[in-house]
Amino acid sequence: MVAVFERGTYPGAKNVSGGILFTTVLNELIPNFWEEAPIERPITRRRFSALTAEDEAALEIEVGAYEKPPFNNSFSVLRAKFDQWFAAKAEEADAFVLPETVVDELIVENGKVVGVRARRDEGDMYAKVVVLADGATSLLSKQAGLRGDFKPSHMISAVKEVVEFPAGMIADRFGLEDNQGAAMHFFGESVKGLVGSGFIYTNKNTLSVGIGYSIHTKRLTEDKPNDLLEAFKNHPRVRRYLKGGKTVEYAAHMIPEYGYNNLPKLYGEGVLVCGDAAGLVNTSIYHEGTNLAMASGRAAGQTVIEAKEKGDYGAATLAAYKPKLDASFVMKDMKKYAQVNDLMQRRPDFVTQYPLIAADLVKSYFAVDGRSKDEVLAGVMRKIKNLGYIKLAKDAWIAKKAIL
Repeated sequence: MVAVFERGTYPGAKNVSGGILFTTVLNELIPNFWEEAPIERPITRRRFSALTAEDEAALEIEVGAYEKPPFNNSFSVLRAKFDQWFAAKAEEADAFVLPETVVDELIVENGKVVGVRARRDEGDMYAKVVVLADGATSLLSKQAGLRGDFKPSHMISAVKEVVEFPAGMIADRFGLEDNQGAAMHFFGESVKGLVGSGFIYTNKNTLSVGIGYSIHTKRLTEDKPNDLLEAFKNHPRVRRYLKGGKTVEYAAHMIPEYGYNNLPKLYGEGVLVCGDAAGLVNTSIYHEGTNLAMASGRAAGQTVIEAKEKGDYGAATLAAYKPKLDASFVMKDMKKYAQVNDLMQRRPDFVTQYPLIAADLVKSYFAVDGRSKDEVLAGVMRKIKNLGYIKLAKDAWIAKKAIL
């Protein structure tokens, strides 16, 4: 039997995501899942914006092929709806889901995890193996000796609202059809100079709106998380999207940003860890987490099946989990973007100052002020020269190595 402990009153009640569900693994587990799952919109448009206090320079990509199955494996979802459907699928496969159940600690005997102690009557449950998927602030993985204390530079604090609109308004405001959705990412002034970004994702009749920022840089401001979110929502290039909406949900979430070189140990005696609890989040410009979580969960399940066949749930057997992840996109992508977090902590200007510079250059280039175009271009080039060609070249090389 597989038992799934769910902290919330129902699956999804306490789960938070920015809004995009990446579904390469899900579509392999449940082919054409979108025909029955409560998804909101396929993400067919991606927009990346650099904000100053008043201005915006943006790159927008819209792809017609993403409007057709499998929709680029990218959908906006509301976890409270989606997770209930997904949990029902697990139950159909004979998993036993226990809602309203908090697991306080692991049961360890002779150095091996043999079960969990939960906050319920007869709360001790013994098991051959325990898979930890208890989120970014996983206390159980620390008890299992798989990780040490958190570092502020390795965690992101995110706050989010779901803003509701009358039926049809989202489609009209964003120029969308039923098989289209937009994901918008805002850098620079979106978090008032902190290392982080803002986002808007379109759902059917709501928007998922929020910000995320490195806890390490929070010391630079006295603003509370809600103050930062309100400032983002009221930015002159953002507030137009939210006009006429009603906030129906507010949530906060921690996101791990360990980077490949700081990942915790992923297995031990009788225990495996996956998803956010393992720090498996690609915090590059892709902002991917759900697909890494599902891929690691599947790899953990495969490892447990192999352990069951051997009749051995020790660390030596469960170690097969790591090569499975190494061979998948999970660790390949984590390794590729291993330097992103360190770069952002060492050089916050990449996401704080450079977006402002980019927006200013674009504003200058398109200025209509009586000067000839040659004079306008010369003015832009002077600004670039003042930044320093050598410095720009070095920074471009650093960014290329870490991000591209």
